[in-house]
Amino acid sequence: MGEISIADTYKVLESALRPIAYWYNQDNVEEVAIDSPGGIWLRLRGRHAHPWHYYDDPKLTREYLNNIMYIIANSYDYAFDPTQGTPTVYATLPGGHRFTGIAGRNVMYDNNDLTGGIAMAIRVYKEDVNISMSDFGLSVGERLRPLNRLKQVEDPDDPFERLMLSIKRGDHVLISGATATGKTTFLNNLIKVLDPHKRILTIEDTRELIVPHKNRVHIVLPRTELTNNFDYKKVIDLAVRFTPDAIIGGEISTSNAGALWELMGSGHDNCFATIHAENPDAAYKAFIGRILHSYPTTDREKTYREMKEKLRVVQINRDGNIRAVTEVT
Repeated sequence: MGEISIADTYKVLESALRPIAYWYNQDNVEEVAIDSPGGIWLRLRGRHAHPWHYYDDPKLTREYLNNIMYIIANSYDYAFDPTQGTPTVYATLPGGHRFTGIAGRNVMYDNNDLTGGIAMAIRVYKEDVNISMSDFGLSVGERLRPLNRLKQVEDPDDPFERLMLSIKRGDHVLISGATATGKTTFLNNLIKVLDPHKRILTIEDTRELIVPHKNRVHIVLPRTELTNNFDYKKVIDLAVRFTPDAIIGGEISTSNAGALWELMGSGHDNCFATIHAENPDAAYKAFIGRILHSYPTTDREKTYREMKEKLRVVQINRDGNIRAVTEVT
């Protein structure tokens, strides 16, 4: 028997993708995302108040989605082994569509995903979409279009209003405090404030965050028992390709600090995390200290200035059984 041609491989792949292609081949679809079996999210083109829309699809079973990951990987001769190798697959599908997927124990949609979950996103390529520079707000003699007018609003004096404004305009928030001050509990309350239509990506070493948003992906990188080669540096690529509206990290450690800080500078809104520190200034310095473990050439003073500009700190302290927010920078 002769070798299978590229054309034949594409035909097999196109046939296997048909249940998902039904969705991404529809008009006005910019991206599709699958967070768990049984349904699909569509991100629509154009100006929509809530661009993500969910649809049930019983054909997208766990078995089917798992098989798709292997079929795509085998079609391009990519390494894919969620248990001991690479749990992610990046590929360009027939038609030019950009595929990103992850499977295995690094994905936990809920606490029932004991053996691991599956999540994927496909960025749709459309040759016939006619978009000019004026569609980006760039025309001769015209002022540039401000997208988020809340960024021009001055911070109110009231600390509660200051924090709520920060969340609405997409600021990054670091929750600082000693052990047992309730940082994670406070973070879970902040998540509830986020627009329920947002797509949320969480990155934790153990599942503690409670996200009420339906469009969500939970990435888990345990500090121990990590048997595959997925790490925080690779999380950066995955996070960018999954196009989240908000990224929620757990506790900042020497392992994840560099990745979380890089994601905070990658154009994403609302990156939240927690850190052990006794005051906001100590929180910035502790964050930088952890970054230096993975990125030793980081400019400490420059990073400190950048953090103070774009990272709001909520300081929580404790006196006996009383916990209280003592400062909102």
